[in-house]
Order: sequence, then C-alpha cells, then structure tokens
Amino acid sequence: MPAQPAPDASGSTTGDPGDTRTAGVVLHPPVLYGGALIAGLLIDALTPLHIGLGPWRFGPAIALGLAGLALGGAAALRFRRVGTPIPTNRPTSALVVGGAYRWSRNPIYLGLTALYAAIALAADAPVTLALLAPVLVVMHYGVIRREERYLEARFGVAYHRFRGRTRRWL
Repeated sequence: MPAQPAPDASGSTTGDPGDTRTAGVVLHPPVLYGGALIAGLLIDALTPLHIGLGPWRFGPAIALGLAGLALGGAAALRFRRVGTPIPTNRPTSALVVGGAYRWSRNPIYLGLTALYAAIALAADAPVTLALLAPVLVVMHYGVIRREERYLEARFGVAYHRFRGRTRRWL
C-alpha cells in the first residue's frame, strides 16, 4: 500500500487530484431514498393501512427529521469546507474525518435515513416505512461497500485507520 499524507488541521487527507475514478455506486443515494419515498407514499395513499400512532407521531417525526437535517447538513458542510465533492459520481479529493465523521463514516446517509423515517412516520405511511429496509440493503451493498473499497484504494493507510476507529453507521 503506498504511503499516504497525514491529515491536515481540518481533519482531511487529500488524494491525487488527477485521479478521476469514482466509487461506481449502483444508484446515487438521494435518488434511491427519494424514489423509494415517493413510491411508498403513493402506495400508502392508495391503501387504508396506517401506523396507528395518531397525532402523537408528529413530535417524534419532527425530532427525527430535524436531527437528520442537522446531521446531514453538518456533514455536507464539512465536505464543502475541505473542498471535496459530495455527489457519488465525482472523484473524492479528500478523506473527511472530522466533525460528524468522528462518530460515523456515513453521517450524510444516516441523516437521509432519519429524514426518510421522519417523513414516513409523519405521513402515517407504513408501506413507506417498510420500504426503508430494502433501501438500506441497497445502500449497504450497492453504495457503502463500493465507497469503502474505493476510499481504501484512494487513501490507503489513512482510510484504513479511519475505518478502524470510526463505525460505519453509529
């Protein structure tokens, strides 16, 4: 494994700027989450099923949604701060290990998951909520595992150390 530069003061490690490879994910995460959310909400609108929590669902849904937005937003700002693109179809130029990335290797995905669940809960939409399970399977095998292989190849020892001290989700 080639030697990799040490993280800078912002908690990122830069890669070769000429490298144009990407992780090759099966589907961009916002498309995956958004597509499942729309499909689920349409199915739920056509069925008489309900989660059954009544108006009590709104408090937890709001809290979960705000937490998801805050976590995903903070993680996205960290990406912008160190100058690496967020979209999965663009090459990563820096390994981000600070901020929310100290606790999770995937805080943006964790935020998307919380926001999705919050919307399903607020909408009293059990089919939508159930569709989150296959979304997470596709995320694991079609996105996250591919990104992990890509980041290991791109950042070597720096990513290996990050992966060793930081959990995938929480």
